[in-house]
Amino acid sequence: MNEDAVEPMLQFFEYGHLRGDLQAVSFPFCNLAAELVRSLPRNPERTAALRKLLEAKDCAVRAMLYQ
Repeated sequence: MNEDAVEPMLQFFEYGHLRGDLQAVSFPFCNLAAELVRSLPRNPERTAALRKLLEAKDCAVRAMLYQ
């Protein structure tokens, strides 16, 4: 089964559309998100973990764009 079908939040960790330097920053977050989905039971705490990881990823990408 496709992980995205099991956990729709994984769509927000995709990074292929980003330019190269931002892909490099996003890649580890995508891997960790997928590992959390694989290793944790689906429940509100897993969703919270993914949401906070998504926040962290967004901050890291913005740090690369910061001027």
